[in-house]
Amino acid sequence: MRPQDRTVALVAVVGGFLLGFLDFVWITSVPYPFAEFGNSTATWAVAAFGFGCWVRSGWRRAALGAAVLLVVAVPSYYLAATLLQGDDLAVSWAPTSLLWMAFGVLAGVVFGIAGTWARAAGRRRVVGAALPAAVFFEEAARFAGKAAGPDHPPGVAWNVVIDVALGVLVVVLVGRSHRQRALAVALALPLAAIIYLAFAVAGGA
Repeated sequence: MRPQDRTVALVAVVGGFLLGFLDFVWITSVPYPFAEFGNSTATWAVAAFGFGCWVRSGWRRAALGAAVLLVVAVPSYYLAATLLQGDDLAVSWAPTSLLWMAFGVLAGVVFGIAGTWARAAGRRRVVGAALPAAVFFEEAARFAGKAAGPDHPPGVAWNVVIDVALGVLVVVLVGRSHRQRALAVALALPLAAIIYLAFAVAGGA
């Protein structure tokens, strides 16, 4: 059953608050390498994807709701840091936080729509499965880069393995046939390369 608009709005706000708050709790309480999931762009992108899957239909509702989810999560994260670690709450509206909110709007729109496509048929389902897999593969590539460095943290190779496994798992769960899954993985690889380059450009800007 398609959820009503009021329910979608409520879940977006409450879900965003929980995502940000629990994300900080996860980072500070779970041991490495699993703590990295709390500091993961892929985790937030897949949260938006999951929201879109739950909405089921209506790409505009999925895009808007997922964007709200990620935007609300940012100040919620910093609120948790204030309450649990004594950080300055003013960080919530600092330029860096506003930039993350802007990224949240973009990621929410893209991955919220991908979530609705994951329930569609044909090519859209392939793209819907490929996008969340791509963010996991891209993150795995960044961890692999760290692992190649001389001062890499111990256990970082496990992050590579976990991200690749999660990317494959998403494709397996979303795809309806072996052909769709194979196409989704094939599409996820160039998408991951594009995302990787985008992060490299943003980091060097």
